[in-house]
Parts: sequence; structure tokens; C-alpha cells
Amino acid sequence: MNLYRTSNGNYVEERGSCYRVPESSWDALVTHTDLRGYLASVVAAAKLAGDFQAARIEAPIGSQEVWAAGVTYFRSRSARMAEAKDAGGGDFYDRVYSAERPELFFKATPSRVAGPGGEVRIRSDAQWSVPEPELTLLVNPRGEIVGYTVGNDMSARDIEGENPLYLPQAKVYDRSCALGPCILVASEPLPPSTAIRLEIVREGSTAFSGATTLAEMKRRPADLVAWLFRENQFPSGTFLMTGTGIVPPDDFTLRTGDRIRMTIDAIGLLENVVVQAGR
Repeated sequence: MNLYRTSNGNYVEERGSCYRVPESSWDALVTHTDLRGYLASVVAAAKLAGDFQAARIEAPIGSQEVWAAGVTYFRSRSARMAEAKDAGGGDFYDRVYSAERPELFFKATPSRVAGPGGEVRIRSDAQWSVPEPELTLLVNPRGEIVGYTVGNDMSARDIEGENPLYLPQAKVYDRSCALGPCILVASEPLPPSTAIRLEIVREGSTAFSGATTLAEMKRRPADLVAWLFRENQFPSGTFLMTGTGIVPPDDFTLRTGDRIRMTIDAIGLLENVVVQAGR
């Protein structure tokens, strides 16, 4: 079942039908002791919600932070090594890829997150920016994965490549992240065959497209969560992006007006338009 946060409240979709969720607080909803069981009871007891079609779908986030994992796919490892080679940090990423401890970093506060159809930004002081489509986990305060969504980890590759210590500036800025369109609340983990697709549309034509599957991810989502929850508490839960296996070629950079379309099987489409920071 899919959980939506909208301008008209929270809704659950089951087999193509939508139902209003009585719990109006997003934080209280996603930290429910048994989220899937609660949503199933809503479906069983509620009437169809006719006002869902008129609602504006928003980013499925309340007060949660967004964190991210890096170098979890071989393609990402190779790209990060290449971009940091001249700065002397290329082998760092090879070492992270094979290490027990993953790369985890803070990505966004709720105010920096765009929803479906919203604007994501490229830094005005960056010359090489790309989107990164990522399976994103919704994790409750107890460290349990309770749902999945599509995440866009906007990245300034030239800033990070100049010096790996510039990672926060390359990753964290206004509208550097997008989530949506919903939270897939599944009874089982997503299968390795789950496909992730990226299309970037420029002036009506496809400027780049790529695809991967979860089978290409080196680390298990549950292991990433376990590392994140070491010495960290998340009273309202948190989001964790799990890395990307799709990286555009080195001669590609986003432009203002580009449309980014990211799709993950069983979750849906997250589409955003690109603008430059400060506009």
C-alpha cells in the first residue's frame, strides 16, 4: 500500500483505491508502532476518499531529517574516484566501497526538501551538477524500515571533486533533495530485481537516461540503517538515501529548465524541474 501526504491531509492507497487517514499528524503517523497494520485497519474501516484527486501531493516528510549513504554501487565508486583523482582523494572511495563501515552523511532538513512537481536547485557556484536517483528508506525511531520512497540526491560534482572535504557544500543546500511521490509500506523488503530509472528531459527531448537494479547495490539497506543508528536517535524517524547506481557521463551537467524523472518499481514517479540557486 502507498501512503501519501497531501495538501488535504494524509491518504493511503490500496489496489487503486484511496482512503483518508484519520491521523492528521505526519510524524505521529509514520512513528506508529505498527504502521502497516494501522493502515490496513484504515482501509478496512474507511470509505473511499473522493477528495484525493483534488489534493496536491507533497513531499512525504514531516520533521524527519534526511541522511544519505555514498559509494554503495560500483558505478558510483568509479565516478567518485575519477572526479577526486586530481585532488588526491581518488583512492578514498575505493577504500570506502570495500570497507565494513559505510559512508554516511547528512543530506537535508525538511525545509530543503522538494516534493513531486517541485523545484530542485543547482548551486550558482557549481559548473557540474547531476541528480542521483536513490531508493530511500523511511525508518522509524526503533531503527525499523517501515517504508520506501524515491529520493533525488542533487550533487555538485565539481565542488566535491575539488576536495572531498567539500562534500557538505556539494550535497547540502536549499532544494538539494526531493522525495516522493509516496511511501510504499510493504510487508517484505523490495526484491533485488527492483528497477530504478532516470530520465532527464531538456527542451522536450531526452538528454540522458539510465537504469539499474537493487541487485547492483553492494550493501544491504538494513546494514546501512544499523550503522546510522549507532550513537544516533531519531524521535520522529528519519529518511536514509541508499546511494546511486546511475551517473550521467562526465560531459553532462544539469541546466535550468531540465525535468528530472525518477522511477522505482512499485513506488512510482518523482518528477522535478531544475532551477538555479538564488532564483
